[in-house]
Amino acid sequence: MPNLPDVVLWSIPAFVLLTVVEMVSYRLRPDDAAAGYEAKDAATSIGMGLGSLFVDLVWKIPIVAIYAAVHELTPLRVPVLWWTIPLMLLAQDFFYYWSHRGHHVIRVLWAGHVVHHSSRRFNLSTALRQPWTGFTSWPFYLPMIALGVHPAALAFCSSVNLVYQFWIHTERVGKLPRPFEYVLNTPSHHRVHHASQGGYLDRNFGGILIVWDRMFGSWVGETDRPVYGLTKNIETYNPLRVATHEYAAIARDVRSARDWRERAGRVFRGPSWQPGPVRERSPKPGATPEAAA
Repeated sequence: MPNLPDVVLWSIPAFVLLTVVEMVSYRLRPDDAAAGYEAKDAATSIGMGLGSLFVDLVWKIPIVAIYAAVHELTPLRVPVLWWTIPLMLLAQDFFYYWSHRGHHVIRVLWAGHVVHHSSRRFNLSTALRQPWTGFTSWPFYLPMIALGVHPAALAFCSSVNLVYQFWIHTERVGKLPRPFEYVLNTPSHHRVHHASQGGYLDRNFGGILIVWDRMFGSWVGETDRPVYGLTKNIETYNPLRVATHEYAAIARDVRSARDWRERAGRVFRGPSWQPGPVRERSPKPGATPEAAA
């Protein structure tokens, strides 16, 4: 097994320090136009983050077992060397893009990811607002395992990606020089991703790199000031309700659905999908109304 550091664990002191610095910066230099911090919201985000650490330990057991089985079955092997690690990071970021995009356009996947978008604030504590159902991402990375990447190496790359995305959850950093904005995911790009305006919805899915969005047509630059949160916000700071509210909404919609096609649509179509109106069958020429009924 590759001996790789626990990037998230080593980064916790930096997370705490940077969050405190950002909080103090709002005290010293308030910005009325920025969302800033709100005590209950920040507490909910931190609570969601701490909860995800413990819940993920449970979800990771079957995922690691599947990854280990696939890795044993494939004859391919990618060694962990100084020059293969950047390639694995690139591949993981590519598959992260598609995982992230999928979690925005498939409602049952969105039900977990919506947690991260549920805050109407945008600050470093928002980065900690993580779902408690993170098991939905693992199928997107199976190609890497099948190509010979060790599960521990994939976990390392995913941790690097997660740690990178911490600093882009801020309004205190404006647009960076153009070369950085063109290649990397930046606070400006990620502010668009967290916005709830129509033109900003479902854009800028990149993790470390924004080039995937440019390649696959999902990039939008920041112009209007973003309005954060959901198109229909939830009025709660209860971590359990934050974690489960969309699953509950799916269950209600499935129970009230008229047929199996609508039930499938409520689960597997987009979050905003609505069934079309019921169409009455037109009678065939010459048929009586009773025969057509």
